Amino acid sequence: MKNPFDDNYFMKKALQEAEIAFENGEVPVGAVVAVNNRIIGRAHNLTERLKDVTAHAEMQAITAASNFLGGKYLHGCTLYVTLEPCQMCAGALYWSQVSRIVYGAPDLERGFSVIGGQLHPKTELVGGVLENEAAELLKRFFIQRRNLN
Repeated sequence: MKNPFDDNYFMKKALQEAEIAFENGEVPVGAVVAVNNRIIGRAHNLTERLKDVTAHAEMQAITAASNFLGGKYLHGCTLYVTLEPCQMCAGALYWSQVSRIVYGAPDLERGFSVIGGQLHPKTELVGGVLENEAAELLKRFFIQRRNLN
């Protein structure tokens, strides 16, 4: 029997967060942190609402998961995020020692792998999970944004 809690399941939850960001005029990036098939942190971009350039979905999800666990390390946890993390978020993920990062669409302009960021040596990285869905949401957002300006 197939485990219903696979990477696609959790990435769909991250995409739901990205949709909330989209509806609120934020760049549609969503993230969830899961451990033992349970979501312990969920977030979406809040940079516009909070007027804070550090309020990326990943940063918010790390904080929520850390609060849930009562500690700063995310050992045994997986971060699911709809867009490849930027260098800032990769740095925070490095320090959190998250065990796994699963992302949807690559960020060919600002992603940590393009800019030269690095992850903790023990962190496993998986890309391209529901990539098309994540990329489509971002495309829709930026088309809509261009048409409003």
